[in-house]
Amino acid sequence: MTYTFSNKIASLAPSAIREILKATSQPGIIPFAAGNPAPEAFPIEAVREISRRLLLERPVDCLQYGVTEGYAPLRARVKDDLRARLGLGKPFDELIITSGAQQAVDLATKILCNEGDVVIAESPSFIGSLNTFRSYGVRLRGVPMQADGMDVDRLEAILKSERQVRFLYTIPNFQNPAGVTMSLEKRRRVYELARQYGTLILEDNPYGDLIYEGEALPCIKSFDDDGIVIYAGSFSKILSPGLRVGYTLAPSELIAKMTVGKQASDVHTTIFSQLIVDEWMRHYDIPAHLQYLRALYKAKRDRMCGGLAETPLQFQIPAGGLFLWCALPDEIEMLAFARAAVARKVAVVPGSAFLVEPAETVNAVRLNFSTPTDDQLSEGVAILRDMFAEKY
Repeated sequence: MTYTFSNKIASLAPSAIREILKATSQPGIIPFAAGNPAPEAFPIEAVREISRRLLLERPVDCLQYGVTEGYAPLRARVKDDLRARLGLGKPFDELIITSGAQQAVDLATKILCNEGDVVIAESPSFIGSLNTFRSYGVRLRGVPMQADGMDVDRLEAILKSERQVRFLYTIPNFQNPAGVTMSLEKRRRVYELARQYGTLILEDNPYGDLIYEGEALPCIKSFDDDGIVIYAGSFSKILSPGLRVGYTLAPSELIAKMTVGKQASDVHTTIFSQLIVDEWMRHYDIPAHLQYLRALYKAKRDRMCGGLAETPLQFQIPAGGLFLWCALPDEIEMLAFARAAVARKVAVVPGSAFLVEPAETVNAVRLNFSTPTDDQLSEGVAILRDMFAEKY
């Protein structure tokens, strides 16, 4: 039988990252292409004890349906935490629990975009979000990244020229894949431009807690007196990606529509996962856990960057997050380099996977330092050094 797919899905290619991740499951592959937390980052004993206690004391709560907006105590706890730590949340804001931050991106696009509308995104940007936007038939416009965040002059030019911009998507902290942090000056200007041109901002902050040096900058959402910022966060990078618990803080009118959209998607985020997260936040020392994660990942970052300093790769050392964006010398072709690396048992992601518009070009690769073991980091970096020395 010949199958006919919808227009929304027929043009989508499999995620380049997911395809490359298939190679990481092969024996002996060093996973520089991944983005998973380190196995030692998981608070396994805490989750084991919480799960045991919940199933003994509250088995029906763990196994029953929940409400679409999310488990009420967890919603309240997350709202209080965002207000206390980050200064987020105005009287007009509400919060919904989502199945990871990826669902927050999907729901925002679902409720705001018609086919042909424009979404602006940093370029390069996270491929999972870009494919979500494409699945809704939007037109993507890319804003080039600079050392201190997106090119805001280019952003303004796009806002001036486009009349159907629904929102701007940004990852201000330790951006995936570029590793760049948006400066405070640019955060303020991005907000003012969005207000001036009447568009929304979708602020995705999955890596903000993984800061290794310097001081954390205010979230764009903290400036939001006008109800124009949708803030997406997640427990995937600090607790567990497998639990699939994220959240969105946004004006209540938007959250109400996201709730309806979520009912048509998965009804509610897994209640057992929500209960685990709530108990973890209630009873465990989260600041101490975050300090442990920061020390763990900073050491991994330093190991990778120190070894790569002896190669012709050009990169900016990220102040946090999980990724390194490496520009290749002009004479080295990106896809050939990536294939050669895989042949030598090192998986890397070609930078083209993260581009926003078809006409854009790049000669770079993204490397991840959270997933590999220390031995794999040292071995993988040595292989990349040899590739350059031997013209790969």
